[in-house]
Amino acid sequence: MPARDEIKNRIHVLRTRWESYVADGTFDQFIEFTVAINSLAEHFNRMRLPGLVRICEGLEKAALTYLGTPASHPLGQQVIAALQRQVDTLAGAIANSQPKLQKRRADDAPRETPDAEWVKPRSVWLIVAPEMQSMADALTRQMGFFGFKTLALPWGGAKPDDDMPLAVIFIPAPDTTSAAEHAYIAKVRTRCAASQLIYLGAPSDIEAIVELMRAGLDVTLPQEEGASTVLSCVLDLVQNHEPDKYRVLVVEDSRVAATLIQRTLAEHNLDSQVVLDPRKLLEEVESYRPDLILMDMHMPRFNGVEATRVLRQMAAYKSLPIVYLSGEADIGMQVEALRLGGDQFLSKPFNPVLLTAVVKTKIERFREMQRSTRVDGLTGLMNHTAAKSLLKSMMERCEPTDSLTVAMIDIDHFKSINDTYGHPVGDQVIRSLAWLLKGRLRSTDLIGRYGGEEFLIALPGIAPQQALQVIDRIRNDFSILPHAHPSGTLFASFSAGVAAWPNFDTAASLTEAADHALLQAKRYGRNRVESSENLFTMYREKEPEVQQHH
Repeated sequence: MPARDEIKNRIHVLRTRWESYVADGTFDQFIEFTVAINSLAEHFNRMRLPGLVRICEGLEKAALTYLGTPASHPLGQQVIAALQRQVDTLAGAIANSQPKLQKRRADDAPRETPDAEWVKPRSVWLIVAPEMQSMADALTRQMGFFGFKTLALPWGGAKPDDDMPLAVIFIPAPDTTSAAEHAYIAKVRTRCAASQLIYLGAPSDIEAIVELMRAGLDVTLPQEEGASTVLSCVLDLVQNHEPDKYRVLVVEDSRVAATLIQRTLAEHNLDSQVVLDPRKLLEEVESYRPDLILMDMHMPRFNGVEATRVLRQMAAYKSLPIVYLSGEADIGMQVEALRLGGDQFLSKPFNPVLLTAVVKTKIERFREMQRSTRVDGLTGLMNHTAAKSLLKSMMERCEPTDSLTVAMIDIDHFKSINDTYGHPVGDQVIRSLAWLLKGRLRSTDLIGRYGGEEFLIALPGIAPQQALQVIDRIRNDFSILPHAHPSGTLFASFSAGVAAWPNFDTAASLTEAADHALLQAKRYGRNRVESSENLFTMYREKEPEVQQHH
């Protein structure tokens, strides 16, 4: 579903539930309203819209304050009026952010004409104190190389009405924080509800940083962090694709309780599967591959603690989050259950908002731990193993009429760069290419560091010729990108080889063909992109010999 339609549906659900509560005033209706707020906040968080997350969290905090018990509902008219104003504020902020959402969707869409820009420049505002203009100019030049269109604004000046930026970067004068500065940041926050607000020049005093964050900032950076950290923050916003649904395995022998849990999880877009017979737990965990288990404490044949101890003896499930859900009130029993392998204990009847908050938090940390083993530490891209795995999955989903183009990229004469300028400069060249790929490619494209100075990318849904032009444009941009070092500036280039499905019908044959084309580009003089079309003919001619050999 398009981003705008998804948000429209979610705000409609929120308004409908609020109106139902205002009309009838039941406790269950208020819980459903609170759940809808939490779900919307999570959606904005996944979409990297921090301003809207902040407004949602303010409304959620107010709602939870008045949640109380069934006896405390319906709420008084003054409270309802106050909550109504917050609901209206949220709806207004979402409406104001729509141009940005449309623009971002257009940015991610592939172009029909081969000579069109692959990704339109994304808008970034720079709000700069006069004495910091040279830093802003340098940052503007660098961001331009990475596909961003910057707009410089004077500190305290007016803001354009026809632009909703991806990010706003504040570069203040040194050691100048004041109430007026905080007020101006708050105005920008209101105007740019969906944008990331970054402050380059944060003081070392924690109280001053807290005041800046209260004014509406999302990220505060010391001035010495410089352009590289700012670029990294902004480029992270580009990769905003929705992650796979969180999967929860519910081990519960009561059908009524299981249905209620599943309904609560579904409200927050969490996928779930129920195991009514705990004897089938191992096979269900193996087939479903959950991110978390909600384990009932008391079940027939054995209890939840015993089931957890079995799972913890298996290497694949040692770190899988397990949350106990039970009416057990004995604190000693709860502590023992946690000591023997559980991660948290929630009591029945459960609070749906707390349940989903615990589930999401545990899963996010679990996935982040898994992600740390799949990410290259230098570039933040997928590492060799993760990139190969994702390419294999992409290939398995390909239909005969689909398009998928793979490229192998290698930085030219990289050993000479390391030998001449040192490894720290070489690392910066690698990072710069990683940033350029992230900035110029779509969030649906695979970008991985294959090893050393070599990268693997895969572009689904476009013709090979267009993919080749996209990569060649990036090659040209990288060749004119300056890399600073202590003695001045150096320039680097890369060579690339391209191969496409369905000419090569496995992930291994695709990468092998792209690698051969890369070697051809090196032989032809480097700083060029070569296609594997000729290699495809050779591959097909050799295929009967391979089959006869086997």
